[in-house]
Amino acid sequence: MTMISRRDVFRLASLSLAGGGTAERAEAQPLTVNAIEPITIKRRGVGFRGLDKARAFPGFTLFAPIAATNRTVYLVDMDGTVVHRWEMPYAPGLHGYLTPRGTLFYNGKIPNDTHLGKTPFMGGSAMEVDWNGKVLWEVKHPEHHHDGILLRNGNVMLICARALAPAIARRVRGGRAGSEYDDGTMNADYLLEVTTGGKVVWEWSIADHLDPEKDHITGEQDGREEWTHANGLSEMPDGRILLSCRNTSTVMTIDRKTGNIDWKLGPPPLSGQHAPYLLENGHVLLFDNGPHRLDETFPYSRVLEIDPATNAIAWKFQESPPQNFFSDRISNAVRLPNGNTLINEGNFGRFFEVTRDGVIVWEYVNPFFGGPPKAQSNAVFRVQRYSEAEIERARRVT
Repeated sequence: MTMISRRDVFRLASLSLAGGGTAERAEAQPLTVNAIEPITIKRRGVGFRGLDKARAFPGFTLFAPIAATNRTVYLVDMDGTVVHRWEMPYAPGLHGYLTPRGTLFYNGKIPNDTHLGKTPFMGGSAMEVDWNGKVLWEVKHPEHHHDGILLRNGNVMLICARALAPAIARRVRGGRAGSEYDDGTMNADYLLEVTTGGKVVWEWSIADHLDPEKDHITGEQDGREEWTHANGLSEMPDGRILLSCRNTSTVMTIDRKTGNIDWKLGPPPLSGQHAPYLLENGHVLLFDNGPHRLDETFPYSRVLEIDPATNAIAWKFQESPPQNFFSDRISNAVRLPNGNTLINEGNFGRFFEVTRDGVIVWEYVNPFFGGPPKAQSNAVFRVQRYSEAEIERARRVT
């Protein structure tokens, strides 16, 4: 609470007196006013913001705030009411989602003493838990970061990173000169398929398939601690892997049988994108963050649906003016069964659903903050929406 001076009280009372009181009476009883909320996002408003029931897809939204002090996965209904919580053993590293059978697959953060362990996107653990939070299995890997998924064959695929050979690192173009780790090293990503018991059954390395000069770091202001910064993967119906690399602004498909890259799209149109996955129509949906666009003079975010047969943009959502919608990192988008799209403006923990023509029909801002007192954050890596039937199925898995 902030106290108003007696002089200010007298001045305010003279301008507008409540209940017909006098200025002298107001001066004798000092008033107080609430201090202005210092956290910008809280000040703008959090929690449930609005709903158009006629056009929104009814269901439940799942998210895990990524602040290091958070270990809870939340499930909220369309009114923003928390209907379930999973209390996890670790902070998110960086998200969780429901599997087809209704369990929660979760990437957890287990810091270690390596370069990777000191980064905010560190993972280290992947696990499956039931509705009550009971851990059914867990695999750990010190080089796991950002994302891991449960494959249809029952195995787990992890994004991992390790030091790149110095000879290759020297050839990587882009980024700030001299911004490698203190010991001069640069990390590079690789994919690892393991059983739920931890046995490695497949490995694929960026260093074996990308060109350090052609597949360069697109942001000249970005650091050179890592080359590609893989940040999301998904499994396609035919078993291929769809992978996103932020630093090179590249999305690609990988044939697990041959190891070949079958399709690749880079900048422009992409810029620091996240969370690509294949839609039923064969298109790729992703969140295009846009921190440094090669074909624009200013940064902004948008959601893109891309036809990989032609690389044409089949649909997009962006604000007007474009700068009104921007999250330079994290974030995702999900196509809903009714054709709408659920969007996570991750840096600000803002989730909203839009129709095909871009009308917002639901909005919610994550009210759960964490982190240092003077740097509170409600950031969310990814969100998912589930139908009532899917949640009922999840409730039965114990």
